[in-house]
Amino acid sequence: RVSFDAGSRETIISGMGELHLDIYAERMRREFNCSVTTGKPKVAFRETISQAVEFDYIHKKQTGGAGQYGRIIGELVPLPGDQLTRLEFEDQTVGMNIPRNFIPAVEKGFLEACEQGMLTGHRSVGIKMILKDGVSHAVDSSELAFNSAAKGALRQAFPRASPLILEPIMSVEVSAPEEFQGSVIASINRRRGVINGTD
Repeated sequence: RVSFDAGSRETIISGMGELHLDIYAERMRREFNCSVTTGKPKVAFRETISQAVEFDYIHKKQTGGAGQYGRIIGELVPLPGDQLTRLEFEDQTVGMNIPRNFIPAVEKGFLEACEQGMLTGHRSVGIKMILKDGVSHAVDSSELAFNSAAKGALRQAFPRASPLILEPIMSVEVSAPEEFQGSVIASINRRRGVINGTD
């Protein structure tokens, strides 16, 4: 079976055992002249924040001609535990300090910055960005400037928001003879497993 894991960006091939997979990897090298890098699949960790933090970020770049300018003010808020797989963006701006056509660029910049976290490089989840205010320039402001401002604001605020690394949780059912029950339970406990019940 072949599948693609979007989280780790790996093509995962599963088989009946290590020997079975080695034979297929060797056949791919020999018959199709396609070299294969094999290894264990990566664990899909995620990053999140544990406390709310405010940000005030200015993206300013001058390169001779028209420059880039965008300032955004707002807050990063952790989402509750049942919504940890989501990312949210909320626009609470009043007036025209940031023109309406630049708001989607701020949201896009926030979502793009969350694709690669700051702790381990894994995707950031469970974060809500609230945009409260900002400043634009009549000439130098653009979608690119506000996109970059959102990325910079996340990079600046993330370390101050008590970041965490989330591990994947799986439900496992183990069948073992009764005489091995003690060592199986000890092995599960060593791996920080939570035992819900035994029969």
